[in-house]
Amino acid sequence: MRNNYLTGQFDLPPRLNVSWLDISNNNFTGQLQENISRRLPYISYLNLSTNSFHGILPSSFCNMSDLEKLDLSDNMFSGEVPKELISGCINLSVLKLSSNKFHGQILSTNFNLTDLSELLLDDNQFSGILSNTISKSPHLVVLDISNNYFSGMISSWISNMTDLDAVIMRNNSFKGRLPCELAVDAILDVSHNCLSGSLPSCSYPTHHIYLQANKFTGPIPNAFVNSSSMRTLDISDNSLSGNIPNGISALFHLRVLLLRGNHLSGLIPNQLCKLNKISLLDLSNNYFSGSIPHCISNFSFGPNDHGFFQLGHHLSGMKRRLNTPTYGSFLVRTFSLGEYDVFDTPVLAEADFVTKRSHRSYKGDILNYMSGLDLSCNNLTGEIPRELGELVEIRALNLSHNQLKGSIPKTFSSLTQIESLDLSYNNLSGVIPIELIDLNFLAVFSVAHNNLSGKTLDMKAQFLTFNGSSYEGNPYLCGPQLEKNCTTIVQSPNRPTTISEDSEAKWYEIDPGAFYVTFSVSYIMFLLALASVLAINPYWRRRWFNFTEERMYSSYYFVFDALYKLLVH
Repeated sequence: MRNNYLTGQFDLPPRLNVSWLDISNNNFTGQLQENISRRLPYISYLNLSTNSFHGILPSSFCNMSDLEKLDLSDNMFSGEVPKELISGCINLSVLKLSSNKFHGQILSTNFNLTDLSELLLDDNQFSGILSNTISKSPHLVVLDISNNYFSGMISSWISNMTDLDAVIMRNNSFKGRLPCELAVDAILDVSHNCLSGSLPSCSYPTHHIYLQANKFTGPIPNAFVNSSSMRTLDISDNSLSGNIPNGISALFHLRVLLLRGNHLSGLIPNQLCKLNKISLLDLSNNYFSGSIPHCISNFSFGPNDHGFFQLGHHLSGMKRRLNTPTYGSFLVRTFSLGEYDVFDTPVLAEADFVTKRSHRSYKGDILNYMSGLDLSCNNLTGEIPRELGELVEIRALNLSHNQLKGSIPKTFSSLTQIESLDLSYNNLSGVIPIELIDLNFLAVFSVAHNNLSGKTLDMKAQFLTFNGSSYEGNPYLCGPQLEKNCTTIVQSPNRPTTISEDSEAKWYEIDPGAFYVTFSVSYIMFLLALASVLAINPYWRRRWFNFTEERMYSSYYFVFDALYKLLVH
């Protein structure tokens, strides 16, 4: 009865001889009956997810001897999980309690689910430490305890659980160092915790690694980026320093690289250009200097099939099969239940990227179509490489808050898929290429706070939606968006510019007020320098006074002699 609009209490009959019951994604309310095990004596699959059930869980769940899969996620259950459930349901292979209001220490000594393969406790209020009691589930494939209050260290004993494919611990209070032994196949997410120290000097055979928003320090070890299997690496918002290691070129399958918000410095290495399968690259809010590498055009920045990978895996002694994804590289795997094929638990890779002036999270298959480059808030200099115009599939480009100079490349008109283009807060000069008017998918455009001149782009197509904030801070830029009339004749782009016309144009650009101020300041500085020299050196002071006296007498006699001759004659 899933995926309907059924409401009210879900009252089970005294005895229902079914093995499969799915009422997920409805609007059922109320509490579960305490004797639910007697009402469903033969149940093996029970899915009550995405409803509005509330209250505590009945302890009689453990009496369902055939129960293998239990999904209570996305409800309003509260209280502690009955110890009978986590110790007595020995046949349970899937337990989903996500997105409720459970609390307490579920991973206590009572935990004894030996046949468990999926444990999803995310988005609750569970607490306690991640003790080795979880190792009582040696066949665990997916462990998601994100968005809770777990604490303590991440111990190396977890490495003994060889079937683990996805470990998701983000947004808890784990601390200490990240052990090298924590190596899983598909996803390792320990982001938004309190982990500290340096990054481990070892490589992980993991496809998607998320370490952002911790307290990691020091340089990025070469050994850490020596993995040919990695597709996603997010170590943003830490305190990492030093240069990008040259060994990063070993990540030749990498699709997402996020390094923003650290203290990284130095040049952007050319070795980075060898990662030609990159679709999202964020180096913003660091201290990178030098010019933008011209070889950055090697990046694909668009949909491709190179990131597809196989993670097919069969676990012995289990009825369930693990499906290999049939599309994209960011749907890591889908769990299903054989012939019924309805109990799907997608494990999705994701990435956070700032585009269109907002922080957005892209998850799953959509990542195969999102592409972007963010180099903003660094110390980059030089001109914008015209080769960036070859990134025809890119959707977001942010070069703002740097020290880039020169003109805006006309090749940017080839970025036909771009939705966000930000070149603000640089030292760019010249006119805005009128060819950019053909960028029909632009939702955000800014060239503000540069030294651009000439006219703003015509208010048509997408550029009809951009107001003065996209152009402000350019004193020699004019146009209706700035409410500033253009007083000089704007030349056609096809009309050649002569040397005489260039010379005359420079005279019109002189600001008289600025000229007078500059001249006055220079004259005053000269007089002060002369007075300082005369005050310090007595010899030059006497010579200056004698010279002045001689000039005065000479001028006096010259004027007197001229007047005498004029009166006599």
